Amino acid sequence: MARTAVFEGLVSDELGQAVKVGHLGDQAYYIVDDAGFERYVLAETVDRQVLHMLNEQMQAQRDLVVEGTLKFIGQEDLFAKAMVEASLDKMDENIEQLLQTGLPEEARTWLGLMGFHLVINYHGDVIDLNLPSEIDTEE
Repeated sequence: MARTAVFEGLVSDELGQAVKVGHLGDQAYYIVDDAGFERYVLAETVDRQVLHMLNEQMQAQRDLVVEGTLKFIGQEDLFAKAMVEASLDKMDENIEQLLQTGLPEEARTWLGLMGFHLVINYHGDVIDLNLPSEIDTEE
């Protein structure tokens, strides 16, 4: 049971309208406006789809992810590499924890500024996932 909407503020519907987040009991929902009718979509359903898509992409490019992470944290030693690889190996556990705690607001803001955005329909299906692209730092 997800208590938070992991991607709050980063979701829109098929018409480009921002999707609100609400709670019923202790469960988070994305609220999609369907011609004036508010459809409540369990946030966990949407968030799991996105997190699994991201996990698949990371696993497919595992070596690049490890290399990029090591450069990002500024540690390219053997122990740091083992730590990053172990984290990738435990991705399912990390996803479960993220569904419970959510992303900090600063992280969501940063993702939005980098171009991360997802589009869902009123059934909760992820229609489009826009991921940040690599930025040319030489310009």
